[in-house]
Amino acid sequence: MKTNLHICFLFCSLLSFSQTERAIINKIDSLNSIALSHYNDNDIAQSFNLFNQAIKLSDSVGDIYGNSEANFTLGKIYDFMNEPNKAKESFLNVISVSEKIGDNYFIASSNLNLGKILMDKEPPTAAIPYFTEALKYANKDNVRDQFNTDQRDLILFETRISLSQLYLDINNIRQAHIYLSRAEENLNNIIDQGYYTAKLKSVQGKYFVAKELYSTASIKFEEAAKLLENRNSIDIKDKNALLTEIYKDLSTTYMLLEKDSQAYNALLTHNNYKDEFFNEQKTTQNLIMQSKFSIENYKNAAQIANSDRLRQVEASNKIQNINYIISIILILLFVSLITTYKSYNSKSKLSTILKAKNEQLEIAKNNAEKSSELKSNFISNVTHELRTPLYGVVGLTSLLLKNNDLSEKDSKFLKSLKYSGDYLLNLVNDILQIGKIESKKIELKNVSVNIRVLLENLVNSFDYRLEETNNQIQITVDKNIPEFIKCDNVRLSQVLINLIGNSIKFTEDGKIDVRVKLINIINDKVSLHFEIEDNGPGIAKEKQKMIFENFSQLDENNNTNYQGTGLGLPITKNLVELFGSQLEVESEIDLGSTFSFDLTFDIDRDTKTVIIKTTKAKGEAISLNKKYKILVAEDNKINQIVTQNLLQRENYECVIAKNGQEALEAHKDGGFDLILMDINMPIMGGNESTKAIREFDTQTPIIALTAADIEQVKVDYKIIGYDDIITKPFDNYEFFQTISQHIQRAISNKKTPDFKLEKVS
Repeated sequence: MKTNLHICFLFCSLLSFSQTERAIINKIDSLNSIALSHYNDNDIAQSFNLFNQAIKLSDSVGDIYGNSEANFTLGKIYDFMNEPNKAKESFLNVISVSEKIGDNYFIASSNLNLGKILMDKEPPTAAIPYFTEALKYANKDNVRDQFNTDQRDLILFETRISLSQLYLDINNIRQAHIYLSRAEENLNNIIDQGYYTAKLKSVQGKYFVAKELYSTASIKFEEAAKLLENRNSIDIKDKNALLTEIYKDLSTTYMLLEKDSQAYNALLTHNNYKDEFFNEQKTTQNLIMQSKFSIENYKNAAQIANSDRLRQVEASNKIQNINYIISIILILLFVSLITTYKSYNSKSKLSTILKAKNEQLEIAKNNAEKSSELKSNFISNVTHELRTPLYGVVGLTSLLLKNNDLSEKDSKFLKSLKYSGDYLLNLVNDILQIGKIESKKIELKNVSVNIRVLLENLVNSFDYRLEETNNQIQITVDKNIPEFIKCDNVRLSQVLINLIGNSIKFTEDGKIDVRVKLINIINDKVSLHFEIEDNGPGIAKEKQKMIFENFSQLDENNNTNYQGTGLGLPITKNLVELFGSQLEVESEIDLGSTFSFDLTFDIDRDTKTVIIKTTKAKGEAISLNKKYKILVAEDNKINQIVTQNLLQRENYECVIAKNGQEALEAHKDGGFDLILMDINMPIMGGNESTKAIREFDTQTPIIALTAADIEQVKVDYKIIGYDDIITKPFDNYEFFQTISQHIQRAISNKKTPDFKLEKVS
């Protein structure tokens, strides 16, 4: 019931307000009508006062049309009173407010009046933009005045006649003729008492004078004069003003035709009309002076009344403000008391709720930590379980490919198998890599690298893919680049492998250029520019940002030829940013793509190309083909076969231990030059076995050979006792390079009296 009463009250209030507003708008319309009537009766002061009242009322209720109507006639009043600046201001106000309601008549008429005002100024061309706007709006639909009369053709006629007159004044006869012709078309649609036709003929006469067709001009002037004379229906002031101008032009034309008598008579007639026009102007000036005096009195009275009203409002506002302040203080005190009471009652409830929430959050936190730990363990286990069989697939395939007895068909099948294994391995690595990059768990190493050797080894690894796609690779390295630099060779290799592999994947029967250019060398720093360019299909401009987003494909609707996870380029971009640079791409459809980045490295001036010579103490040379003995701790039989065959092919002696316990006992029985230790094994794992070996042997290199995520192992591998880590499946070159480095380092650390090492640059 109470709600219904509120709704009724609100409805009545809105209805009452609407009726009040309608009454004010009716009052505005009445004021404008009365003011216009006073204006037509030359009662300028009264008209001015009423229009100002209409403007104030229309502003109070937002009556845009009433405001436009009042300002429009005010502009005409100011123009009549020779106050062009105020007239211009009024007409501009009309245009501004009329645009909100789309009133084409007021916009067009105001622009026409502004143009006429500016025609008398310097330069007259300033009026052209306003005349152009007048034509624009007059050509639209619904150009009706406040009496609902269609004024379209009349505004077009007056605007075009004015433009024709203006262009004649500036000697642009061609433009003047265009507007004259169009004005004549509009005249056919105007109800005319003779004034507008006479005006047209008058401007036509001026046009023919400009064309030096004086006879035709005189005829036009005569016709114009005849139309105006003895026409009482035309406003006397407008008629005399136009006749004065016509007879002046006619007299000048007769003189050019050497009709002196007719020129003299026309000049006399001109003077007669000029005198009449001058008398009317005197009357008008008196009217203007009286109007200005009345208007000033009105303004003064209005200003005094406004000042009194402002003082009353100010006093009223002060009292009202005091009442407001007192009311607000009382309300605040009341609210404060209620708030304090509620706060006291709710604090105990809130405390209980918060305690319960904290307990829930603690449980959620523990669950989240368990979930995160479970996720990490799951990824680690899945990684290990995926990489272990892949190691067997890739390793056995590599061994079989080295068999010279293979048929071409079998060799092709094995290459496809190795490619599939490498693809699966890269897929696993990419999924792990993107997670590590996003969690910022990657740290860059700083090791000595020969950039030329690095590139050659990387390119050689793409032999099968190049043969499959019939592509060629060209490597270009600036000869001024230092031989050795310090960088994270694994991450740099990954960037280059991804970019080169991407170019090969998207290019067929083409060419890939791998270029390394020297930017500069400053002190011990060298800046290099890397470019990988192909002449493949290219990438559209709008898709060049998308290719760096995770899991994005270049063309989702037709991507059968370019398989992949969509992680290669995002990983590459993040790795390049890890180096402190930006990966750039330049590409056009059918013109290929160029990926580039700039990196700065430390120059390694200490490392040189080393040839190791081994000599006996007495100076006799010993064999470089000594078989180093390596213990392989591995529980997977396939992996045992792969690792053993790889080592034996490189002339290493290999002993297999099935678990950590066997590895420990085997090393106790016979010393080894190096131990390859799998981490996850039954009975005794690699970590426990390594710790046990380090209790009695701290010299023999032990390398963790694992299929687990290297980032999880490397945190504490040195604490356990490992010298290095190799992830399965591995790159054969890096595998044997790592083994060789650690064996040579161990030999150099031993003080053996039988031989020594010499480095020859």
